[in-house]
Amino acid sequence: MEMETIEEQSKCEMSITTLPARICLVGGVGQDADTLLAAESFGLPIVTSDTGLDILGESSSDWRTFYVLDDFEGASFEAIHKQKECILGPPALKYAAEMKQTLGQNSRPIYNYAMRGVVTCFTGIRKKDELTKLVNLIHSMGGCIKKDLNTKTTHLICNHSGGEKYQYAKTFRLTVVRPAWVFAAWADRNSLEFDATQENFTKTHRLKAFEGQKICFFGFPVEEHQHMVDVLLENGGVCAELDDPECSHVVVDEHTTLTKPEPKNNHTHILKSDWFWYTIQNGYANEMDYLFGDYLDSITNTPNTDRRDSLPISFNKRKRKRFSQRIQLEGTPLGSGKRRSSVSDAGLLSVSNSLFDCTTSPDKLESDKLLHAEPEASDATPAKKSMRFNHFMDFYTTESNYVGILDTILNLFKNKLEELAETNDPLLNKSEIKTIFGNFLPIHEVHQSMLEHLRKLHANWREDCLIGDIIIQHRDELIKAYPPYVNFFEQMKEQLQYCDREYPRFHAFLKINQTKPECGRQGLQDLMIRPVQRLPSISLLLNDILKHTTSGNADHGRLEEALKAIKQVTLHINEDKRRTESRMAIFDIFNDIEGCPAHLVSSNRSFILKCEVNELSDSLSGRGDSLVLYLFSDSIELCKRRSKGFNTAKSPSTAKTHKHLKLISLNTIRLVIDISDSPRAFGLLLRGDKEKLYTFTISDEETDKSVYVKKLCNQIAAHTCRTDADKLLICRTSQELEVDISDVNVSTLSKAFKLAAKTRLKVGRAFSFNKTPNKLKRAVSTMMTSPFGSTNSLTPASQLAQMRLASCTNINEVDDEDCASMRSSSPSTQSEMLVVPPLSVQPTRKNKAVVGRI
Repeated sequence: MEMETIEEQSKCEMSITTLPARICLVGGVGQDADTLLAAESFGLPIVTSDTGLDILGESSSDWRTFYVLDDFEGASFEAIHKQKECILGPPALKYAAEMKQTLGQNSRPIYNYAMRGVVTCFTGIRKKDELTKLVNLIHSMGGCIKKDLNTKTTHLICNHSGGEKYQYAKTFRLTVVRPAWVFAAWADRNSLEFDATQENFTKTHRLKAFEGQKICFFGFPVEEHQHMVDVLLENGGVCAELDDPECSHVVVDEHTTLTKPEPKNNHTHILKSDWFWYTIQNGYANEMDYLFGDYLDSITNTPNTDRRDSLPISFNKRKRKRFSQRIQLEGTPLGSGKRRSSVSDAGLLSVSNSLFDCTTSPDKLESDKLLHAEPEASDATPAKKSMRFNHFMDFYTTESNYVGILDTILNLFKNKLEELAETNDPLLNKSEIKTIFGNFLPIHEVHQSMLEHLRKLHANWREDCLIGDIIIQHRDELIKAYPPYVNFFEQMKEQLQYCDREYPRFHAFLKINQTKPECGRQGLQDLMIRPVQRLPSISLLLNDILKHTTSGNADHGRLEEALKAIKQVTLHINEDKRRTESRMAIFDIFNDIEGCPAHLVSSNRSFILKCEVNELSDSLSGRGDSLVLYLFSDSIELCKRRSKGFNTAKSPSTAKTHKHLKLISLNTIRLVIDISDSPRAFGLLLRGDKEKLYTFTISDEETDKSVYVKKLCNQIAAHTCRTDADKLLICRTSQELEVDISDVNVSTLSKAFKLAAKTRLKVGRAFSFNKTPNKLKRAVSTMMTSPFGSTNSLTPASQLAQMRLASCTNINEVDDEDCASMRSSSPSTQSEMLVVPPLSVQPTRKNKAVVGRI
């Protein structure tokens, strides 16, 4: 009977396909020009109908009709769909016309193809009405639905995380979205360019890692607890209390919790903290792999474990105490098992910013964890151990521990991140990994080699063994390895903090590794600071060995040379740091000056000093202008400081705060002149076909003139290979130089006068009155009044004077008579009129004979 039904259906389909086809535009679709044009492209008969029901009433045996509706709800749609007629939406018709496809024999209504190629599966949606609605919408947008997940599935639709289907989807990197993804796609159904699989659209509807979960955090410190709550909320979860019956998970700090918490709900998962962070990193973690009960059973059954983080803190304290006692009985140096507080970033350098001045104590198990590589027992070890041997063991054990930390950084962090960077789902890109770990490998390699030499000494210990030779042999490698790491440590730290802050999955990766025994509950940043601390530590350790080495011992001289080698490495670091900071300063200066010559940035040039001045002469920018002198190893960059108001009015988009004026080579400076009757004025006399004198007054109160001019002379002498730096400095009075040293700290009103004068000059040039008809000139002259107020209070004489002033193309063209008439005006009138700028902002004319007398 079933076979007959299938045969009848196939005959029916054959008869349908042989019928002539036509297109019926229903309702307002028939009035849309684009839809009508698309329908005509198929070359089929086109009919229109208000509801489509009249066409439906005709004999279906004569035509195969394609109904085009813009509404997939209502009585008309239901009646046509019930007759199993082919229904299309306007976007689907236009898409088929554009792609030159046939209309096909779709048994389901197709409104558009926004989900073309999408294969979906549902889980956790219990409401039948909602599920039916979702199914119909997906079919209407060209998508497909499967009951179970398979290799063709592209999307999983659910309301909360968790479950077998969710785990499968996360394992095979399927897209997991909320039902809102379907409804949002349907809301955009009339857009021809819309594609529901676009990443920009999909990412807003992706299901978050803890969506639909209520999680309680138990046993964590207050700060860590709040941090985990914040991360939970960012990832869609809800924070719950232990007695909440709807609590789905309890996350326990296994390092402080000794007993299993008892939630009210018996189905609540009680898990270690690793589950939380693995879920953030990978999107899903199987609860069965992180059960806290299994963890308690494991530590109860293995009481002799030596792993630092394998036990809660109370257990670890007892283990450390027993271990310390055992170490002391074996003769290991006292203090090697003591807990040392970690050194903060601020304490790594001294006040002088010198690495060598740092007095960080030796790295004697600073991480509060056991040695990564315990010293091997040796038959050559003497029965009674000398103080020299004990201090050697300090050096050996701390080096073993240090190399273990470097191994952890390499294997647990760097290599793992590089492996993930080669996949389609990296935590960091290759550039970010290089910024963080780019200078790390040389340090790891040199200390691995040093540790091997120390192991050989320990295995064949003699009082006259040469410990200092190990440092001397590795001096060149240390010089190459440490300066790049130490000097770019701040940049590395900033990059690490940025990635930790901006990439949640990388943050989870760091948190997961931090809880592992190899890290001793320290973060990557804490581990990466160890190389910065190590050289001062080695220096102190070698000093301790040297103190207990007799002068007759061959190693005494070697140790002294080794200490010099360590000092050489640290001095090289400081010198490299100074050069690096100088080059960075040059880049900052170049980027801050408009029109700065490109050749200012040079590897052979270093930045020395900055001095803020006001110009006394009028040779560079103008008397009273604020200038900055940047002293470099071979030149001086002169630039003008832009005023904030002027920048805003003239060029709001200009970000640079200075403007280039002149780059002076130190070779061209003949003399530095100390203007003796001023505590802050000095000058520079430049060589050339015609000698030039530039005079300045220091505006920065923190800059001492005598110190600055001596520094300038010393730098000129160093650059020109002269030993008589004192002869480059001479003292002269302002009268001898004919320089006005009166106050150039211009008042607000004086600045306004000066700016108005410059503006008037530009306005005059813009109008170009030289060739303007007389009538227009008089009209414009009459309209150009003072910008400082109205003319109501001006006398007729002052108004006439101002009009004559406004008609001039240059403010210096005002004759003496005009100035006299202005001065004769009332005081109130003079304050409102634009007159000749005061003496403090006027250019001072120098006598040409002054330079010759110098």
